[in-house]
Amino acid sequence: MRLLLQQHPDGREAPRFVQLMLEPDLLGGWALVRESGQIGGRSQLKREQYLDQASAQAAFERARDAQLKKGFQLMFAQGAEAPR
Repeated sequence: MRLLLQQHPDGREAPRFVQLMLEPDLLGGWALVRESGQIGGRSQLKREQYLDQASAQAAFERARDAQLKKGFQLMFAQGAEAPR
């Protein structure tokens, strides 16, 4: 599952983005990968490991909701039903 969120540009600098990815790992667990930065610039990548899909899904939804509260807008969704 993957979501791309972006802030509206304010005209002075490039817009910021956050990409959230939820993917299974090779040992039966799940990884929540967060990439964030400015479009056209450097980005930062963070990975969190979870033992089961339910806890990984809950963390994914919390991360998504936190970014939406900060003013990010959903630009692209893959592998998921329509965002809630």
